[in-house]
Amino acid sequence: MDNNLNNYPRDMIGYGAKPPQANWPNKSKIAVQFVINYEEGAENCVLHGDKASETFLSEIIGAAPIQDARHMNMESFYEFGSRAGFWRLHRLFTQRNLPVTVFGVAMAMQRNPDVIEAMLKADWEIASHGYRWIDYQHVPIDIEREHLQQAISIHHSMTGEKPKGWYLGRSSPNTRDLILEEGSFLYDSDSYADDLPSWIQGKSKPHLIVPYTLDVNDMRFASPQGFNSGDQFFNYLKDTFDTLYAEGSDTPKMMSIGLHCRIIGRPGRFASLVKFLNYIENYNDIWVCRREDIAQHWWDNHLPSNHAVVNSPL
Repeated sequence: MDNNLNNYPRDMIGYGAKPPQANWPNKSKIAVQFVINYEEGAENCVLHGDKASETFLSEIIGAAPIQDARHMNMESFYEFGSRAGFWRLHRLFTQRNLPVTVFGVAMAMQRNPDVIEAMLKADWEIASHGYRWIDYQHVPIDIEREHLQQAISIHHSMTGEKPKGWYLGRSSPNTRDLILEEGSFLYDSDSYADDLPSWIQGKSKPHLIVPYTLDVNDMRFASPQGFNSGDQFFNYLKDTFDTLYAEGSDTPKMMSIGLHCRIIGRPGRFASLVKFLNYIENYNDIWVCRREDIAQHWWDNHLPSNHAVVNSPL
């Protein structure tokens, strides 16, 4: 028998066979949530003081890092996202008056204030996606802590408030502890472990995790064994929605959809997203919302019983 069984730091059980009744607003069978990741201008680049170029989530699948020099093609792939892809997505969601959560990397936000103004005007949630779009796995904890505070400070200066949500993405074993240490977030999304929000114990109050997804995500266009056509993406979105919608008659869940300006913003992929939005328009018993709306609903309706008098952190 494993002598560390009682001290195992992972939760392999979760809600088990009895997930809670989400009780989404208006008896909705599913909460549908669109995330636009805004990362362009914060990726690995020697212009940002990094040792090598970016290798992740571009048109060059399996790209090798170029050491101590600029990678002009890689830079231009990312530039497409901020110059064109973002605005294509902005038009789509604002014309349909659909709510969006943005995972905004602070350095990227600084490089294009116009997109931040557009997000705020559209009443989109801007959650923090960290200070840099880099892999934090081996970043020393003191530097990651410093980056966390920089991200919050920049976010506040550009939006007028601290971020309510956090998602680092390329996180480290220290990330969750640093979020709990900071203590001001309504939720974080650095988990892919469930179809519903869940609680862990924080320093002095419960901490809410609103899980994200890497499968219902356009990043699969830019990864091995991923989507190679818009039809594949649409079918995956539809199958996910249909499965969760059917389950929603008994146990409503949430569906997170991850988007990137430089990926789904390309015209040939964009059409699949439009097709999916057209598909879900036929349903009246779904809740299209922001992540902060899901988080606030969970704070208001599903707070752990032993913390019934705890107020939400924001």
